[in-house]
Order: sequence, then C-alpha cells, then structure tokens
Amino acid sequence: MNEDQREHIIEGRKTFFIVPDATLMPETFLEDFMARGYETYIVGDDRYCPLKAKVEVIIETFTDSILFFYIDMPIKGIKWEKYIKELQEKYMGRILIGVLYAKRQSDEEKAWLEKYYLFDVGIQCGCIALEYQKNKNFALIDKVMYANQACGRRKNIRAICDTRSKVSFVTKHGQIKGSILDVSLSHFSCIFEKTLDIQMYEKVPKMLININGLHFVSDAILIMQRKKNGVMLNVFVFSNSMGQQGVESDLQPRLLERIYQMTSDKAKSLMRFKFEEARKDLKKYMSDDDLWEAGFRDFEL
Repeated sequence: MNEDQREHIIEGRKTFFIVPDATLMPETFLEDFMARGYETYIVGDDRYCPLKAKVEVIIETFTDSILFFYIDMPIKGIKWEKYIKELQEKYMGRILIGVLYAKRQSDEEKAWLEKYYLFDVGIQCGCIALEYQKNKNFALIDKVMYANQACGRRKNIRAICDTRSKVSFVTKHGQIKGSILDVSLSHFSCIFEKTLDIQMYEKVPKMLININGLHFVSDAILIMQRKKNGVMLNVFVFSNSMGQQGVESDLQPRLLERIYQMTSDKAKSLMRFKFEEARKDLKKYMSDDDLWEAGFRDFEL
C-alpha cells in the first residue's frame, strides 16, 4: 500500500460502530449505508488488541470520524458511562460520539440514559434505542447519520481500482483503451494510452468497462480533464438510458457491491495493520490499570 492509497483510505468522514449487537444491527447494513453515501465499519472486541486501544487507533488514524458505541455489550475493563464521558472530554471537537442500546421496557431508564449521555456527557450523535426488529433500526440509524452529515462532503464514495480495471470504446479514429483509476456510483476517472479526441461534455456511447473484474457497458460523459504527475486525467460521469446520472438500475446493486468490497477491504487492511502496531506498544494507548482490568497482563504482551 503506497502513500497515495493510504491517504485516499484515510480521507473522508467515516462512521464506526463499536461492538454492536449483530442481531439488532447486522453487517449487511454497511453496504446499504454505502448506497446512502456513508462509509461505515464495525469494530469488534477480541483477545488480540483491547478495545480501548482500537478506539484510540481509529481516532488517531481517521481524524474525521463518528463513533457509535453499543453500551449493552459487556466488555472486560470498560464501564461505558465512565469511558464515553472520558472520550467526550478528551476528544471534544475532534470526533462525534453516539450511543446505541437495546430498547428498554422502562421509560424511566430510557429517560435516565438520554439525560446522562445527551446532557450530562454532551454527546452529539444521539442516544438511540434500537428496536428488536432489525429492519426498523436501519431507518433509525440512517436518520441520525443524515442529521450529523455522516457522508461528509461526498455525495458518493470513491473506490481506488486495481490494475485489472480498464475502459475501451470505439471512435471514428479507431479503438481507444485506458486504465480506470477510481470509481463511484456516479463517476470514474481514467487515463488513456493516446490523446483523447473527445470534446468536453460529449457523451461516449457503449463504453466497455471492467471494474476489478466486474464487466459492463455504459454510456458516459467527459466532464473534466486535468494533468496529474504529467499525465492527463479524464473524469467521466455515467449516463443511463433515461438520461440521468449513474449506471442502469439493474447494474447499480452489482456496482455498489463491488465498490463496497474494494473500499472496505482496503480500510480493513489498514486497520488490521494499525491494530497490529498498537499491539506491540499497548502502553502508548492504555494505562497499566486499564490493561490490567482488560485482562492484558505483562506476560501476555
């Protein structure tokens, strides 16, 4: 992974769900959130790297982050009320925090949780009671993320392509071939083997496109050209048969799945590397007392 790829992975607002209950918020939600423009990840607990260290690594690495903590998940060494208050005080203005919990039968308990986290602690991303019907929870979380601009400045998430990703089409001067650098649900950028003889905002019909092994045909419109490192970068917007921005409706789920896979694989790889590095120096991220309470003894490190 080179520096440009690392910077691309890190840029943009990301949302992390910390130890959620998979029966209330399954991992399948993440791809659906991407369709809404939200880049989301689940962070679990394990015996390799303590959760507190993982959270510190995420905050340190992804500086524009929203963190949702599922406070009904028992984690050794963590008292959620105390821990979230400490995080809010330490990182106020740098990260956004929200709380998730299973819906309570008692109105009094719900009122206490909301008062404590929203007013006493001052978290900004809500205190959300999850329903026992998981389908309702997607809409609940989506509403909160929309209110907190979880998509950041992006309308669509852009994935970096591998060397398999190609584009080709035919003009009156012959076949044009190029390499696709990145793609979203609406746009892609590419470089061509020879000078492109196309006018700005001209529609190119029936482009043959390969996105990391996903092959399809689409019209596209050239909307921008700029030089990068001495090479002409061309940006196209997909155009469907209705004259609208984007690919055909039957293709969109497959392209979304591929973009989700490409994006999440790279981000997860970076997180695994960062967690491995943190494991080598846990005392950088946690006090001796926190390590002891989490069950990490000196002889284990």
